[in-house]
Amino acid sequence: MAGTALEFIDNIDPEKPVVIAGPTASGKSALALRLAETQGGVIVNADALQVWSTWRILSARPTAEDEARAPHRLYGHLAPGADYSVGHWLREVAPLLEGPERPIIVGGTGLYLSALTEGLAEIPPVPAAIRAEAAARLADGGPAALLGEIDAETVSRIDRRNPARIQRAWEVARATGRGLSAWQDETGAPLLSADRATLIVLDAERDWLAGRIDRRFEAMVRQGALDEVRATLARWDPKALWAKAIGAPEMVAHLRGEMTLEAAVTAAQASSRQYAKRQRSWFRGRMRGWTWLRPE
Repeated sequence: MAGTALEFIDNIDPEKPVVIAGPTASGKSALALRLAETQGGVIVNADALQVWSTWRILSARPTAEDEARAPHRLYGHLAPGADYSVGHWLREVAPLLEGPERPIIVGGTGLYLSALTEGLAEIPPVPAAIRAEAAARLADGGPAALLGEIDAETVSRIDRRNPARIQRAWEVARATGRGLSAWQDETGAPLLSADRATLIVLDAERDWLAGRIDRRFEAMVRQGALDEVRATLARWDPKALWAKAIGAPEMVAHLRGEMTLEAAVTAAQASSRQYAKRQRSWFRGRMRGWTWLRPE
């Protein structure tokens, strides 16, 4: 580990793009803002939840005050129901890499960041009927109903604790006749190779991060997260991409009278800590060559 984040960023190349990864609540956005204010640059979102207009509080999007301090891109620009994927995100990021301002790309969605710096396989779109079949089988039989029909190489690469990743692998095999691993092995050149950027991972100590996560969710509730969730109830669909915000299902359960607020907050905090654990596992597995720094 190279030291603290603030010590490191004071000495980085101001001309190179910067990518800041890290688990939820580790201080990524604050670090990006400090860097933009001291060296200049445009802050670019790499968080799959912060793209949705629905969630400013619950996804910990930068506040309006923070957005006024430096230019921000790809935050809250999608309405619920929009089709979006890592491929969409890469297409939106590409022109920002060629723009007049140095991009500071920040987020915790490992798939976005790995696709950006390692490349993304050009997999044909999966028909809606196959996606629906996969979802139905997953709902009826759980991940095991799909895992047995995915090739061994792909199974060895995907996160088998993540039903969405299992479903995606099954869909690709069913739609294309080839395993996801075969498509990945044909990945093209990345949009932003490691030699062209400063790549940073904030490596927060587990107990320190757990405390931050718990306190932050309590603050979200005080700041109006329940009202934010209440505004989605009429169109709530737990399977939709925009509904995957950590803590949203628990808040919906409370608003429907299924949980007390205290129980919902406790469950949401636990979900956030589990999410952070998955993020840290991804970063350790895929970003060993990045610069690892301690949050302030």
